[in-house]
Amino acid sequence: MKLGVLFSGGKDSCYAMFKAKEEHEIACLLSVESENPYSYMFHTPNIGLTKMQAEAMGIPLMTQKTQGEKEIELMDLKALIKKAMLKFNIEGVVTGAIASVYQFKRIQKVCSDLQLQCINPLWQKDQVELLNELVENKFETIITKIAGYPLDQSFLGKKIDSDMIKRLVEYKEKYKINPSGEGGEMETFVTNMPLFRKRIEIVKATTKFSNYEGDYIIEEARLA
Repeated sequence: MKLGVLFSGGKDSCYAMFKAKEEHEIACLLSVESENPYSYMFHTPNIGLTKMQAEAMGIPLMTQKTQGEKEIELMDLKALIKKAMLKFNIEGVVTGAIASVYQFKRIQKVCSDLQLQCINPLWQKDQVELLNELVENKFETIITKIAGYPLDQSFLGKKIDSDMIKRLVEYKEKYKINPSGEGGEMETFVTNMPLFRKRIEIVKATTKFSNYEGDYIIEEARLA
């Protein structure tokens, strides 16, 4: 089946694509660029770099701007998927949804309205198991946004490796956080994975942090 991937550049959309590709053809990537950093539906940190990730994989990328207004932003998503149907004849859409019922139901409805399959390879997956699988499959993933105690500035820009997973598991047990960030605790960016022909090297980045909320802003990057 030919699929389009809802693609944010973070670990969940990248790993969902990786899993879907085991059985299907990935025809294109679909990125919604929201002007609202607190969009209910869409990942926003470093979203502009999905173009470089698409180039690293040699997969076409289609983008759609949205103001990020609740519910209305779904119309922009539908418009983007319609364009992909016309251009690439996709038969389904891949999502990186894990636990958000809000996102899951709305994307499912958009796909149903368009008579497309909605493929959710990570739905209800154990979050610690997911992080371990990323490391096992040689995904290079960095944390680009944090929100909420006890995550602090030391997490920004750091790789998710075995040591980081141990730290997140400890916080899960002690503070009840979602170790994979499903409660909005963090966002990520993938700099390398098995589908990349080249890895992404970050040349320049800055961090912002205040009151247990922070961003790792990638200002310059290149394919290496």
